[in-house]
Amino acid sequence: MVADAAYATCLRLARAHYENFPVASRVLPKASRPYVAAIYAFARLADDFADEGDRSDDSRLALLDDWQRRLDEAVAGTPADDGSDASRVFIAVSDTIRTHRLEPELLGDLLSAFRQDVTVKRYEDWEALYDYCRRSANPVGRLVLRISGYRSGELDQASDAICTALQLTNFWQDLERDFRKGRVYVPQALVRSCGAEESDLGRRRMTPAWQAALAESARRTRELFEAGRPLTSKVRGRLRWELRATWLGGVRILDRLEAAGFDVFHKRPTLGWRDGIVIGMRTMTWPRESQNA
Repeated sequence: MVADAAYATCLRLARAHYENFPVASRVLPKASRPYVAAIYAFARLADDFADEGDRSDDSRLALLDDWQRRLDEAVAGTPADDGSDASRVFIAVSDTIRTHRLEPELLGDLLSAFRQDVTVKRYEDWEALYDYCRRSANPVGRLVLRISGYRSGELDQASDAICTALQLTNFWQDLERDFRKGRVYVPQALVRSCGAEESDLGRRRMTPAWQAALAESARRTRELFEAGRPLTSKVRGRLRWELRATWLGGVRILDRLEAAGFDVFHKRPTLGWRDGIVIGMRTMTWPRESQNA
C-alpha cells in the first residue's frame, strides 16, 4: 500500500538522525511509531532546509514555502505522489492528520520557526527565545500527545516545558556550531549583563563571563525540566517510558555541560551506548529515584 511505503520512508528518515532523546523508538507503542515518525520526518527535512548546506537565504525560504504548500495539500487530503521521499513524507503526514485529528496549526508553527531560523540570528531576551521555542519545539510534544490519545491543557503545559528545555539544552550544547552559522541563542540582555563578548566565541574561548551566562541559562533550563517532569507519570503505557528516557537524556546532557564548565569548544557532550544503559535503568526505577538524573 502507498501509505505503508510512506510510513516506512518516515521511519527510515527518523532513525537516520542523531538526537539527544529517542525518536519513534521501540519503547513507543508499535501502533504509534509510524505516526510519530511522520511528524519527525516532516520537521527534520524542513529544519535541514533552514539550517544545512550552503544555500542562500532566499533559496531556504523558497524551499520552506514549498513545504508549506505541500502541507496545505496534505491538510486538504490531496498530497502529491511523485515517488520521492518528500512526497511520501506528506502522504504519511496527511494520513496522520486525518487519523488523529491533528491541529494543522501545530505543523504550521514548526514551519514558522524554521523560517525564523533563516531571518533571525539573535534574541534580545528570554521572552523572545521562549516564543521561538513555542513554535520550534513545543508542537512536537503536543503532536505526540495527540497521537497517543491525550488532549489536555495540563498535559500540554507540562509537555511544553520539557520540549522547551530540550530545545534550550541543544542550544547550549551547540553553542559553537550555531555561532559558526551566525547564530547566538543566549539572550543578548543576559550576554551584556554578564559582560560576555562574542569575539571570544570566535576564538573558541570559554571565558568566565560566558560561563556565567550559560550557568544562568542552564538554571532556567533545569527549572523547565522540573516543571515538565510530572508529565512522565501522568501518561500511560510505553509512552511513559519513552518520556522518562527523553527527560533523562536531556538532563544528562545538561549535567555534562555544567560539569565541563560549558566548554563545548574542547568537547561537545553527546550520549553513547553506556548512557543508554544508565538511562534505561533509571527509566525503570523512576518511582524510587531520589536523584533527578
